[in-house]
Amino acid sequence: MSDFSAKQKWGPYLSERQWGTVREDYSADGDAWKYFPHAHARSRTYRWGEDGIAGWSDDQQRLCLSLALWNGKDEILKERLFGLANEQGNHGEDVKELYYYLDATPDHSYLKMLYKYPQVTFPYQQLVEENHHRTRLQPEYEILDTGVFDQDRYFDVFVEYAQESANDTLILITICNRGDVTAPIHVLPQLCLRNTWSWTHDGYRPDMSHSDQAAVEVHHSTLGMYYLYADNTTCSYQLLFTENESNNHKLWKTNNTTPHVKDAFHEYIINGYRDAVNPEQTGTKAAIWYQCIVAAKSQVQFRLRLVRHEQPDAFGQFDAIMQRQRAAADNYYNDIQHGMQDAQHRLVHRQACAGLIWNKQFYYLDLPVWLKGDETQVAPPPDRAHDRNAEWLHFNSADILSMPDKWEYPWFAAWDLAFHCIPFALIDASFAKRQLLLLTREWYMHPNGQLPAYEWNFSDSNPPLHAWAAWRVFQIDRKQRGDKGDLDFLERVFHKLMINFTWWVNKRDINGRNIFQGGFLGLDNISAIERNMTLPDGCYINQADGTAWMAMYALNLLRIALELALHDKVYEDIATKFFEHFMQIAEAMERRINDGNGLWDEEDGFFYDVLKLPDRESVSIKLHSIVGIIPLFAAETLEPEMLSQLPGFSSRLRWYLNHRSSMASLVTYGFTPGRGERRLLSLLRGSRLKRLLQYLFDENEFLSPFGIRSLSKMHADHPFHLQFNGQQYDVHYTPGEGDSPQLGGNSNWRGPIWLPMNFLIIEALQRLHHYFGDSFKIAFPTGSSNMLTLDEIATDLSNRLIKLFVKEDGNTRPIYQNRPDLQNDPYFCDYIQFHEYFHGDNGKGLGASHQTGWTALIAKLLMPREKAPD
Repeated sequence: MSDFSAKQKWGPYLSERQWGTVREDYSADGDAWKYFPHAHARSRTYRWGEDGIAGWSDDQQRLCLSLALWNGKDEILKERLFGLANEQGNHGEDVKELYYYLDATPDHSYLKMLYKYPQVTFPYQQLVEENHHRTRLQPEYEILDTGVFDQDRYFDVFVEYAQESANDTLILITICNRGDVTAPIHVLPQLCLRNTWSWTHDGYRPDMSHSDQAAVEVHHSTLGMYYLYADNTTCSYQLLFTENESNNHKLWKTNNTTPHVKDAFHEYIINGYRDAVNPEQTGTKAAIWYQCIVAAKSQVQFRLRLVRHEQPDAFGQFDAIMQRQRAAADNYYNDIQHGMQDAQHRLVHRQACAGLIWNKQFYYLDLPVWLKGDETQVAPPPDRAHDRNAEWLHFNSADILSMPDKWEYPWFAAWDLAFHCIPFALIDASFAKRQLLLLTREWYMHPNGQLPAYEWNFSDSNPPLHAWAAWRVFQIDRKQRGDKGDLDFLERVFHKLMINFTWWVNKRDINGRNIFQGGFLGLDNISAIERNMTLPDGCYINQADGTAWMAMYALNLLRIALELALHDKVYEDIATKFFEHFMQIAEAMERRINDGNGLWDEEDGFFYDVLKLPDRESVSIKLHSIVGIIPLFAAETLEPEMLSQLPGFSSRLRWYLNHRSSMASLVTYGFTPGRGERRLLSLLRGSRLKRLLQYLFDENEFLSPFGIRSLSKMHADHPFHLQFNGQQYDVHYTPGEGDSPQLGGNSNWRGPIWLPMNFLIIEALQRLHHYFGDSFKIAFPTGSSNMLTLDEIATDLSNRLIKLFVKEDGNTRPIYQNRPDLQNDPYFCDYIQFHEYFHGDNGKGLGASHQTGWTALIAKLLMPREKAPD
């Protein structure tokens, strides 16, 4: 597949929420939401990035384009998406807008999104107050509940970008009045220079102005000259200019550094303050102000063009170029969706890919500068230099990263990004490889080998999935290329991951016995005891999932080393090292809880976390949760053809199994006629595998109509109770939003369906089927007479996940459970949101509504098996 990086100089790189982020937080207490609230966003200059609706910028975010709107009734311009801060929502932070990513090509030659804007007053205060009054046991109060979209009293605002070349972007804004009454609309495409000059005494200040050549002319020392052309055929416009500088007087009652500040357009248009904008028509922020009346059930369009060189006839071929790029996008998806017959599947796949691309973001943070503060600004509180992320003084990011969600999670997360790279590899393998390499670079990866987790705490521990993602991306890319694969990429990432693996071994294995205590492992509140809390002296939790993740990590690195060894025999020695490490972890997990040391409960046939007490007593945390299923993921087959090409590794493998008899039984092997001996490395073999799968496929435990639950439904009637340290800790099945305040209370692992975990389960079943073949069958669902192979079960689970997004019987999508307005309305019914997780019983979409990062894994599951790269 082509490297699309040329046109990727420009892309949808603006955040959708820069306020309330750690980067903009210079407080003493680390409360980012209160330090920089939404009410400040229109008046206060950002330090580390920009945000906006349908944002577009260069890859260093020097020049930013976004859309502002006004319906003539709101108290503020609609310049950015609104949502609740963490303490305001009854389930944590939550965007309260309706918007959809409809289309995007990986080279950014065409992108399209939709924002739905009410014609009546936007219910900011109503959303805050009603959600504040609701408890965790009540549903979230959404914007559709306020009634502002009743009688179709809203505008559908479509924004399309088309790139004619790497420095030539066409912008088409289509405003559709869906109501039965004529309505006014103010449309303000905004061009902004990110403030890079206010933080040092000698900072270079670029500028913009009106000229005879274009509506706005941009002068920037590193970006160069750019011209923004605005069409006036729909209606005339007015040019507005100001500075991207804070309104100090409004915010802090101090003097402004300039008479023209960031919120000037708001003051000029809504409050009628004529002196707010610069009459000289120069500045660092500009807007094309269109005012028009849109007739009922009709639409208006606005055309703009941002280009590196002058275009005297900027709109002569505009419509033809836009149509050509739309057609190219159709052809692109028709090609990669070949064999995907169902129209609903094609729709979901295309919007999943679009959301993945739209969720790219410029992530800028120079941590030493952030901790110290800027020379022209008030120094931050002294304690701050020793607080959040203070041990990451090497960290310096100014890169395009794949974000989980650009409003609720507008910062990278290491394990999220690993999942993102799988669907990205289907459409842009070069970008996926760059992402994986980026987090291992010296300006991200800690000198001690740790990968940064996420910006609220880089030192947290997320599951070590980087090696799995690197291997899967390599495989997908290799199949697309049709050659030996990108060995340079594989080798580069492998060397860094060996360092990271060593960090895990040294830092997360307290006793050096190959049982791990990872702390926060991304499963948030699934356990009885918060897994990142400080326990009393001498207490710690041996984690079944933490240990299984490390076993999987060792196998992933083993497989990469074997691939590299096929081309360089030096890697045979390294492959042996990871084989031995996997065997040691497998042996540690082999021990039984009943013996006082292990994680496997022989009586129950399940893996459990174990709480270790100071007196060496062990308390098994007997939860039936995804924690006990994760050992399934650690499975790899060593094929005889590969082993025959690696005699050095093969001989050491045989020696190890012959001289470590206690471990030899951990390796399953069989002879394939005409091929030789195949070996299966797995934490689960024979009867243990079948016992665990019986839980997994039980409809009264993990198996839901829409995938695998993260906690057994059994705990609805039989909650888990644990007495520890003078307190009682309880866990019960909660299929929807979390009812616990643990870890902010804004996500729930105690019952819902999480698509990334389901994806790993499906892949594990496919790998195990590759070894066991069609002769290995198991009842599915458990207790039925329906005997299926593991591959058939993997297909069934894929279909259950796909069913979340497609219309059942042509009528309803489970993700929009109890939302007939989203199911049947012709202006809603074909727009898909990709939620963070899903209700364990009815499939309703929950959590972040645009987490197209890991939920875009559905795009991989939708690919026909014979088409999908493996």
